[in-house]
Amino acid sequence: MQEDIIREIKKGNREAFRSLYDEYASYAIRTAKAITRNDEHAKDAVQEAFIRVYRNISSYDTALSFNAWFYRILVNECNRLLNKEKKNSPINTALDEHYTQQMEHSKENIADLYEIIQNMSDLYRIPILLKYIKGFSEREIAQILELNQNTVKSRLFNGRNLLKKQLHLTEMEGI
Repeated sequence: MQEDIIREIKKGNREAFRSLYDEYASYAIRTAKAITRNDEHAKDAVQEAFIRVYRNISSYDTALSFNAWFYRILVNECNRLLNKEKKNSPINTALDEHYTQQMEHSKENIADLYEIIQNMSDLYRIPILLKYIKGFSEREIAQILELNQNTVKSRLFNGRNLLKKQLHLTEMEGI
């Protein structure tokens, strides 16, 4: 079914693109929000990602996973916005304080886990989100992030170890 939609989009069918947008938009927003940690940046990244998909759909190779292709574009847009933000504004210490306060006040394990993930370095956070939240394989993550698959495996391994340590510290603080 997805191949039919892609084929129709390549022909210029706007309704087919609308169907694709409807299918991916909510997942894309959640992913972008998890990466950018900002609602407005997430919306901007998703909008730009869909514009890029529409403009570049003719270059999409249907032999490859559309999900991986789409999420590579989305992750690149999120990173572009984050880099632009870093260049244009000073570090927002209020945001850091907000995340620290949220982590201290969180009582549930899931909330603690989410906060720990959100505070991780992008190096580990993005592969973990793509693997465990979005369900991508290590191979697909490597394609999305344009990395070697062994690099992705290493980052997932190290990221999981960081999560374990942080969860242990969180549990110890709660005792």
